[in-house]
Amino acid sequence: MAGLPLGGEPAPADGALPESAVQRLGSAPLGVYVHVPFCLTRCGYCDFNTYTAAELGSGASRQAYPALAIEEIRLAGRVLAGRGGPVRTVFFGGGTPTLLPPADLAAILRAIDGELGLAADVEVTAEANPETVDPSVLAQLRQAGFTRISLGMQSAVPHVLAVLDRVHRPGRPEQCVGWARTAGFGQVSLDLIYGTPGESDADWELSLRRAIEACPDHVSAYSLIVEDGTRLAARIRRGELPAPDDDVLADRYLVADDMLSAAGMRWYEVSNWAASGASACRHNLLYWTGGDWWGVGPGAHSHAGGTRWWNVKHPAAYARRIAAGASPAQAREVLTEAERATERIMLTTRLASGCPVSTLAPAGLAAARQAVADGLAEAPALDRGRVALTRPGRLLADAVVRGLTG
Repeated sequence: MAGLPLGGEPAPADGALPESAVQRLGSAPLGVYVHVPFCLTRCGYCDFNTYTAAELGSGASRQAYPALAIEEIRLAGRVLAGRGGPVRTVFFGGGTPTLLPPADLAAILRAIDGELGLAADVEVTAEANPETVDPSVLAQLRQAGFTRISLGMQSAVPHVLAVLDRVHRPGRPEQCVGWARTAGFGQVSLDLIYGTPGESDADWELSLRRAIEACPDHVSAYSLIVEDGTRLAARIRRGELPAPDDDVLADRYLVADDMLSAAGMRWYEVSNWAASGASACRHNLLYWTGGDWWGVGPGAHSHAGGTRWWNVKHPAAYARRIAAGASPAQAREVLTEAERATERIMLTTRLASGCPVSTLAPAGLAAARQAVADGLAEAPALDRGRVALTRPGRLLADAVVRGLTG
């Protein structure tokens, strides 16, 4: 099975699910992720499955993509056959979804409703580069049924944005928050990155302050990860830029938590803060709490009833599969009960609500007690049957998870 990811098996051409997955449909909430794999430029730190016009080559285009995505949604309708719905959350990610015209995004959303059905209170999110939206675009998205907008701010400091190869102007994301409010969006999120080479403590505090002053409902703050194969990794390897320092990253996280908490936002996942419980991203919570989702688009991953599959990565290969009437899935794996339990522990431990003790093996329970003794997990939460991280525990979340799953 050359070319298949480790552990994968060939996915059927008709996209059919194994009987074990079919039997579980409806036992968990259903979401849809729509991957829009296009960007105007490639950011130096990004290793996502995205393409500029120059990288696409023949056989794929932004103009043709919406119809291809809709065909995959029709496939999802046939495969799920009314089981597992209605769709609770929809997330358009990328790439840059707002490179597509609002009418195209609206058509994809209508197809999801027509094939799978949308819940009355569905959350519909669009990620957006600040330079690709304006008052008109945001108004059209809101009218089409989008309820949440997530803006890639990353930083408020010009030299930091330059290292990241971000092309938006400082101040534009904050302006977009105001436009989104005027358009009627009740939920607006800003994404930030900390630890960029050359970023100072003052730079990070300024970015946080500007984000807070914009009054979003939600802030995501992620440490910069230098991925192999990216332009940023090559620059660091050549000595042009310093590598991120783990101690600095930890300090920046604590500053973010202090400033966001002081502004009335509370963490609900290690890297995410919300102004209220209603402002937490329901789509991401669906991932973190073991929900089902269908991933539409090149390279998109899906999960249903303990079966996980992933689509071919390149838009041209994706287009060929769809044109042939076949599933774009490249491979899949059926998770064992032990694997599903491990994933539940890994994901729920990162949540403020914590990991249920009932999912732990005896060795994991012993590790949970040790985490409490080490000040990494909360004693009262463990007494209530949950493993919930303390603030020091959040900084060492990966180590805590290793103990719980060991």
